[in-house]
Amino acid sequence: MPDLSSQTAATFDSKSFLARLTSRPGVYQMYDAADEILYIGKARNLKNRVSSYFRASGLTTKTMALVGKIARIEVTITNSETEALLLEQNLIKQFRPPYNILLRDDKSYPYILVTDKDEYPAVRFQRGARAGKGRYFGPFPSGSAVRESLNILQKVFLIRQCDDSFFRNRSRPCLQYQIKRCSAPCVGLVSPDAYRRDLRHAVMFLEGRNNAIMEELGNQMEQASQALEFEKAAELRDQIGRLRQVQEQQYVSGLQGDADVFGCAVQAGGVVVHGLFVRQGRVIGSKVYHPRVTVEEEPAEVLAAFIAQFYLAGSREIPELLIVSYPLEDAELIEQALAERRGRRVSLTHRVRGERAGWQRLAQSNAEQQLASHLASKQSMHNRFLALQDLLGLDTLPERLECFDISHSSGEATVASCVVFDRNGPLKSDYRTFNIEGITAGDDYAAMHQALTRRYTRLKKGEAKLPDLLVIDGGKGQVTQAMEVLDSLQITEVLVIGIAKGPTRKAGFEVLIAGDTGQEQVLQADSPALHLLQHIRDEAHRFAITGHRARRGKARKRSSLEGIPGIGPKRRRELLRHFGSLRDIESASVEEIAKISTISRALAEEIYAALHPDH
Repeated sequence: MPDLSSQTAATFDSKSFLARLTSRPGVYQMYDAADEILYIGKARNLKNRVSSYFRASGLTTKTMALVGKIARIEVTITNSETEALLLEQNLIKQFRPPYNILLRDDKSYPYILVTDKDEYPAVRFQRGARAGKGRYFGPFPSGSAVRESLNILQKVFLIRQCDDSFFRNRSRPCLQYQIKRCSAPCVGLVSPDAYRRDLRHAVMFLEGRNNAIMEELGNQMEQASQALEFEKAAELRDQIGRLRQVQEQQYVSGLQGDADVFGCAVQAGGVVVHGLFVRQGRVIGSKVYHPRVTVEEEPAEVLAAFIAQFYLAGSREIPELLIVSYPLEDAELIEQALAERRGRRVSLTHRVRGERAGWQRLAQSNAEQQLASHLASKQSMHNRFLALQDLLGLDTLPERLECFDISHSSGEATVASCVVFDRNGPLKSDYRTFNIEGITAGDDYAAMHQALTRRYTRLKKGEAKLPDLLVIDGGKGQVTQAMEVLDSLQITEVLVIGIAKGPTRKAGFEVLIAGDTGQEQVLQADSPALHLLQHIRDEAHRFAITGHRARRGKARKRSSLEGIPGIGPKRRRELLRHFGSLRDIESASVEEIAKISTISRALAEEIYAALHPDH
């Protein structure tokens, strides 16, 4: 194998990425080589913010650790930094990236709830599931914003915020009445009509229909000023300002209603559909799709096929409005089909104005940005394959790579993974796992030998294409197993290389082992060939762990009741329903088990004996 020390390139080409990056506000998502999300952030200026991660100096240890893992970055453009903040929080809640959990509160968004089941409704702070009956306002960007809002509403409108049990058991006004924070409806010191009027004013504030209330408060402030009650006038002035601020924080955009907005970009070599999802006038998230289509198709044709499959081939929620970036030839037909599925009218349009036109532009801009990044990423993968060709001294560019890894827990539920890469990256449809049986627990060499034998026996029979390169996650022992299997099957056209962790066991210090000569070499940490091998190695490791956990979980979920004669599915259900869990069944005596009507004393003794083999 040729000397690898001269290979150089960056894991993530930050200069190229930043050169294309927009300066608009938005959200950025960072991913590692296994395509697992690392971090989600928001920025007023995406170019400036993302550039700050790649400074030559001044980075914290945490930031340096993050940057060292970045393999790609995805961005979503937004209208404003506030919108980026709310979108960022929605995405963090959805994906829980490891580098965000360290810094951010993962609680759900807070709301203001106006109850409607009592004669004197309450206004309350609500977080989590919207289980309470009533009308919700929000979500708000933070709990402190809601508490401040409730405090102001309580001062101005004297609306109760107490729990219903507290409210119903009062015989005299509480302290809130004494400090003029409540009108004491609990003891009837305000009439239902007067209370409802105050509540209506509070709701009008939250809805933004505040002209009449603002005018009223303004008149009160003027009257207080004329009466030389300057302190009261100042309080009213501050309350008006705070209430206006609360109103502005309720929604990122002023429109109401639900909509899904799709932009589409098509170029030779790639297609991207970008969706923005709007609920109650607020962008709650976005997603990028890469449909497999021919380059001859137009964006409108891609969108028509995508929307039909997206909504009609599954059980997705269909909003009242769909906005697309191009006119669709079959728009009326798609509308009718969607309306029939939804049970209500659906509007599909590309002609929009105002705020909706802004959403449309954002979706299209994001589609174009994502396609540019996608095509650049494909070029980066091509460059890595070129570097690998040079590394191995091949006459032609390799087309297909396979990598194997082994995963188990102290020998339990051993699984081998096989992942496949082509020139575009991971080919997940060709991934395979092998449940390893009949070996000594923990014998990784035997596990590797079995998995490779099963895999390449099938490939030798023509069930799939042989790879150009077989990558083994491991040292010389595992590589030897691979060479023995290929030799026994008389497969000579597949190159074998091992990638083992170096002395430091850190990324960038791996040792490469040539299968034919056993030669060990260490590549430069910035070698694009090394990055390709790291990528496929990490993907094999991830896939092996996933398969192992699934197998282990399945084995552990198998009930110990299943092997007992006379205990079928029905009696197992009755036992679990009666005792609640397998642990409680194991703790039960023969007499307790026999209390179940379908289980005799003799069968109860058999169950007990099976669950307590040592007794």
